[in-house]
Amino acid sequence: MIYELVRPLLFRLEPEQAHHASLRALALLGRSPLAVAAVRRALTPPPAPVRVMGLDFAHPVGLAAGYDKDAVALHGVAALGMSHVEVGTVTLRPQAGNPAPRIFRLPEDRALINRLGFPSAGADVVAARLASKRPAGLVVGVNIGKNKETPLSEAPDEYAALVDRFGPLADYLVINVSSPNTVGLRRLQARDALEKVLGAACARRAALSRRVPLLVKLSPDLDEQALDDALGATLDAGLDGVVVTNTTISREGLRPSPVTAETGGLSGAPLRQRATEMVRAVAGRVGDKLVIIGVGGIMRAEDVRARLDAGASLVQVYTGLIYAGPTFAQRLVRGLAAR
Repeated sequence: MIYELVRPLLFRLEPEQAHHASLRALALLGRSPLAVAAVRRALTPPPAPVRVMGLDFAHPVGLAAGYDKDAVALHGVAALGMSHVEVGTVTLRPQAGNPAPRIFRLPEDRALINRLGFPSAGADVVAARLASKRPAGLVVGVNIGKNKETPLSEAPDEYAALVDRFGPLADYLVINVSSPNTVGLRRLQARDALEKVLGAACARRAALSRRVPLLVKLSPDLDEQALDDALGATLDAGLDGVVVTNTTISREGLRPSPVTAETGGLSGAPLRQRATEMVRAVAGRVGDKLVIIGVGGIMRAEDVRARLDAGASLVQVYTGLIYAGPTFAQRLVRGLAAR
């Protein structure tokens, strides 16, 4: 109710300014153990435990990569009742990402378009933050991507270096080869290229002192053959799972608006059907051989149930949080329990 009053004020800000304002607020919240405890008491969802990849999740709903890119607000995010958070996308070296403006709202469609391009403080900064005290009970994944200037031919080595850096710190790792906002990145989803990336990542993981779960994030824009190829490479490499899906370059179903002409990845309600269909398609191909994390267009409890019924073990939200506010995770899990 309070957020419904605050949201119009936030939406008067440029979208990236609003994003940073909310992130700063959560980071500030996280510095006060008393404030965190009070907010957690108010927002913690009912228990709905899930165990996958050898990890215990308080419930299926977590925060997708893209919100807390540099791990600056983990304690604040935990207070929102998320069972897990995916930090990143983190690149090996710091980079600024694409020029602004690079986030656009479509309120009537409950959607966002972004072309951020992996802005990142870099692996060393994020790793130092993850090495400090972590919120109790919060599963923390790290989403990793190559730097913009790194040639595709050198991407396998860069992903391997990121696995080496974050393998000892993360509860799980996600290889991002599907963002539409880094030129050429999606070409790494082609079977030959993906085999090299995943092979290098898995080889580096094998040298670590612990076996960290490793997943790959796929695009919703893959056709059936490309999806078969990507899943074949994922299975052959011995990964633990897939994150389905990233943002889409499609504009299908959007209301006419000047914003729809902006380049970048679309997220939010318009992605719901495609993301659910893709989870179902992946589950039909891999069965229980891979864990599936469902992402994209989750705006209500029914969307969580549909994604779980389609074959996902966990779901992640981002755009829905922007439109629904801090009680979002609690409402989703309560709605899921009520069915």
